[in-house]
Amino acid sequence: MMGTIYATLLQLFLALNSVAGDDKVVSLPGQPQVSFQQYAGYITVDEKQQRALFYYFVEAETEPASKPLVLWLNGGPGCSSVGAGAFCEHGPFKPSGDILVRNDYSWNKEANMLYLESPAGVGFSYSTNKSFYDSLNDELTAQENLVFLERWFKEFPEYKSRDFFITGESYAGHYVPQLAQLIIKSQVKFNLKGIAIGNPLLEFNTDLNSRAEFLWSHGLISDSTYQSFTSVCNFSQIRRQATNGPLTPVCAGVYGKVKREIGKYINTYDVSLDVCLPAVHSQSQVLNQLQDTPKIDVCVEDETDTYLNRKDVQEAFHARLIGVTRWNICSDVVKYNMQNLEIPTVPVLGELVKYGIRVLVYSGDQDSVVPLVGTRMLVDGLAKGLGLNTVVPYRSWFEGRQVAGWTQIYGDILTFATIRGASHEAPFSQPRRSLVLFSGFLSGKPLPEAL
Repeated sequence: MMGTIYATLLQLFLALNSVAGDDKVVSLPGQPQVSFQQYAGYITVDEKQQRALFYYFVEAETEPASKPLVLWLNGGPGCSSVGAGAFCEHGPFKPSGDILVRNDYSWNKEANMLYLESPAGVGFSYSTNKSFYDSLNDELTAQENLVFLERWFKEFPEYKSRDFFITGESYAGHYVPQLAQLIIKSQVKFNLKGIAIGNPLLEFNTDLNSRAEFLWSHGLISDSTYQSFTSVCNFSQIRRQATNGPLTPVCAGVYGKVKREIGKYINTYDVSLDVCLPAVHSQSQVLNQLQDTPKIDVCVEDETDTYLNRKDVQEAFHARLIGVTRWNICSDVVKYNMQNLEIPTVPVLGELVKYGIRVLVYSGDQDSVVPLVGTRMLVDGLAKGLGLNTVVPYRSWFEGRQVAGWTQIYGDILTFATIRGASHEAPFSQPRRSLVLFSGFLSGKPLPEAL
């Protein structure tokens, strides 16, 4: 009996003195009362360079012991998974003025959610060796993220045997498959089941050059500008030139016409959504985009910036500002090797599929930055290259009685889906539909058909 009591007390002592115990978030300022546990803090990934990554972990709202673990990575490269993913998209809370309000469509309804600010230099993550920020690339980022996971699982060992999924959006079209590939090659014992990537950068030329067709088909540019944008100078040329120096006069002329016709008051990440305007304008900050859809706060990114720069919030989060004077949603110190953008990750998706890892690629259909037309073409081409048969033909899927998007499934392992009315950050503008998609991804079931 005494032995059992001693073992229990020892277990409790170790838990209270672990990183997990130190990182437990009692309550965030302005937070409504909740029953699930939250943790936030740092995992050191390189002692020599004094490099540490910041994470925010939210246990599932109900029955966390029976639900999978999901890692979320935002893109950029250099943007915050905590600020964008957790507070603007699918975390349990969203800032509203001085307080936090519950997100009724939080992904922790379906999973234990782990948000990671990666690479070092993003958000609250840091390296005391600032020269590290000048040499960041995909390989380093994947290695850093793997070290993080190995050490995080040591602090939360009860999650290591769970079904594990890696998710993200935008430049996470590199981060997510590359990390999954490294996990497989490293033969670490993670129970990796699948990956999901939204509006992902998969192939530089295809993804960027599909922007012209998208803008033209949505009426944002004229016929003549569309022709110039495809035959005289396309967007991949413009982006490549901008990375290496000034644009040529020809490309500068085409790009100038594109920008003039689109204008300043269109959010290219969601061409159908109004933009956040200063308070002096008459526009309300909260809009209803479509009938029967949740309200969208188009200024939530600004509110998140204000919230995460509060000292009391940083203290509650166990966060520190090291090498920077303020938290930013996208880093202004990280100097990523932009040539990495041209590394195609479609072959990596193919490797994952061959290994038996389920892959979901989804697109918010109002995004002109990485439009669905290029993504759909790349996924279909991948399926044909792998010899995968279509098991669910291209069809609409539903949330309730409304069409929520379109989907196609290849070989029961590779899925493409659109989210109707959604932006580059799909859960921001279509949270309910995105949650249905997320739930279907975790369960491995086809998306709902009409009732």
